[in-house]
Amino acid sequence: MARAEAATVGQRPRLTTSSWGLGRYTPSFPALLRVLAALIVAAMLLPIAYLIMRAVGAGADTWQLLLHPRTVDVFVRTALLALTVTGAAIAISVPVAWLTVRADLPFRKVWSVLAILPLAVPTYVGGFVLVAALGPKGMLQQLLAGPLGIQRLPEIYGFPGAVLALTLFSYPYLLLSVRSGLRGLDPALEEASRSCGKSGWSTFWRVTLPQLRPSIASGSLLVALYALSDFGAVSLLQFDSFTRVIYLQYQASFDRTMAALLALLLVAFTGAVVLMEVRMRGRARYYRSSAGPARPAPIARLGAWRWPALAFCSLVVFFALVMPLLVLGYWLTRGLAAGIDLGPIGAALTSSAYASALAAVAAVAAALPITILSVRYPGKVNSLLEQATYAGFALPGIVIALALVFFGANYVPFLYQTLALLVLAYVVRFLPQAVGAARSSLLQVSPSLEEAARSLGRSQLQVFATVTIPLVRPGLVAGLAMVFLTTMKELPATLLLSPIGFKTLATSIWSATSDGYFGEAAAPALLLLLVSAVSMAFLVRSEGRSRVD
Repeated sequence: MARAEAATVGQRPRLTTSSWGLGRYTPSFPALLRVLAALIVAAMLLPIAYLIMRAVGAGADTWQLLLHPRTVDVFVRTALLALTVTGAAIAISVPVAWLTVRADLPFRKVWSVLAILPLAVPTYVGGFVLVAALGPKGMLQQLLAGPLGIQRLPEIYGFPGAVLALTLFSYPYLLLSVRSGLRGLDPALEEASRSCGKSGWSTFWRVTLPQLRPSIASGSLLVALYALSDFGAVSLLQFDSFTRVIYLQYQASFDRTMAALLALLLVAFTGAVVLMEVRMRGRARYYRSSAGPARPAPIARLGAWRWPALAFCSLVVFFALVMPLLVLGYWLTRGLAAGIDLGPIGAALTSSAYASALAAVAAVAAALPITILSVRYPGKVNSLLEQATYAGFALPGIVIALALVFFGANYVPFLYQTLALLVLAYVVRFLPQAVGAARSSLLQVSPSLEEAARSLGRSQLQVFATVTIPLVRPGLVAGLAMVFLTTMKELPATLLLSPIGFKTLATSIWSATSDGYFGEAAAPALLLLLVSAVSMAFLVRSEGRSRVD
């Protein structure tokens, strides 16, 4: 009653930093969040613990190999790859996100789905598609040989091919994050800039783009870590990044100590990338301070730029989606002509969808306490907890899988070769996707909304369930979609940790392509794209129904 009277006379209850900005109440809820976050981070750090155990037994000669010129060269090449792929992904994602959210691009909802679908293409499939289509003796060369007499195209192997493959199939990470950020922006600041005589282009650079900094930073981090941890594309395109060198070291020697040291070096590199993202993110606030619901931003008229914009989106979608579909369609046609058996695909689809759904839900649930702590309780410890979740995303999937095989077989044998251990590997691998998406949305939710609910007598848990969760729903949905899609195509962890007889679409594709049966690989690959299309259509539809107030 006293709280209601205070609100009537315009007096705000005194707040403390330990109370989530919602008035005085017990700190049991943040304490519970810290316990949950600590347990989650402990699970995320299991692979690093495995690497440290391997590295402790390394001799001086092994450590000296880290300073070998070959190791330094691999480090520089990997850093250059991650930097180039991230820059190219930004150059693609920011314009596409703005065109599909804020502009009158023809069929923009369709382009929204098509531009995100390349996220579902596994890099080992995408890399082979690029080689088959654009290689020196690929399908493009065969088409040009007749009319132009071209006998050989330039090499696509190495750095250029790796950059192209990773950019085409990883930019949707950043696109989803920027789209979510654009939909949550309050158009009032942009309108104020225009009223001061600023042009649309100047307003975008000075007002809109700075507000998208958290979304661009979190999405760029995912792209950079994806480039650092990818194995399929760099292997097929013969580019010696850290992941390929680590895998070859694992394969070539029974002593995996050197591979563990290389993986630890990759983790240190990842830590530096995460710290750069934190500094890029800054401490600015990105939510509205005024009362009332946010209005949807007006749709910008492209005018004469409509057709160049349409051509840009068409070019991106063609190389990232249409070209893989054409190549896969060619394989499928040849496979059907040869009489391939499509029966096992149904079971593989069921297994993939079930495991991916479990991993997506688990990852989003794990991301919530970490995200709330880092946003609502900023501090060194909570920031460190958030940054620690990114360690697994930069590790090669084979390292995570071998680490969990080691711990499962030696410490928790009842979990060895079970679905639970496989889902844990997925969460360790892809939790940063859920954290990044949820954090971008929570940054745009003003604490005053939660404070208002708290002043009406609701508990922290009630505020969390009835106010915070609905407001960050776009980010949670984006996180669910990203984790689901990337889990569907995850290969190394699935190969090493899946229960006996548990066959997924990813393992079906890999088994067929490894044996050279590309007709058999085409059917599960196309089915993977179809499932992704349905998922992304649902994501775009849910975006249209949700706004951050």
